[in-house]
Amino acid sequence: MEALHTSTLFDKSHAGSAQSVSGQYLSLRLGNEEYAIDILRVQEIRSYEVPTKMVNSPSFVKGVINLRGVIVPIVDLRLKLNLAKVEYNDFTVVIILNIGGMVVGAVVDGVSDVVTLQAEAIKPAPQFESALEARFIVGLATLGERMLIVMNMDALMSNSEMGMVAAAL
Repeated sequence: MEALHTSTLFDKSHAGSAQSVSGQYLSLRLGNEEYAIDILRVQEIRSYEVPTKMVNSPSFVKGVINLRGVIVPIVDLRLKLNLAKVEYNDFTVVIILNIGGMVVGAVVDGVSDVVTLQAEAIKPAPQFESALEARFIVGLATLGERMLIVMNMDALMSNSEMGMVAAAL
């Protein structure tokens, strides 16, 4: 069933591009901003636990945890996206993602809800000089008073982006 949903909502031939697709998204918070990620990439949501630190790992990798026999790198999305560092609190959670068969945890300030977005509701984000961050963003969606930044987790957590993490582990 997962393969059916994945193939209908995310065309693998466009894995490197920021394609907006209709479907359900998990909304999450990083600071004052709300982001949305494809719910099909979410394996589970866990409370934050201090991971085991790894030597020579990039600054955005907090360490690793053992999740039912699988060693999972834990990435602080704030640091990965060059946002201000924040103290973790009771609302800090780790979203366990399955990206192309790779399991990775993303630390976020909190999760809000699951929203349904139509492809036409996701508008292209303004392009700034930094093409690096632009490819991580699918677009912007407005839900009532809320503005959601729709993220391309496949690009953000791709093997090429996380390749140095795999080598460090």
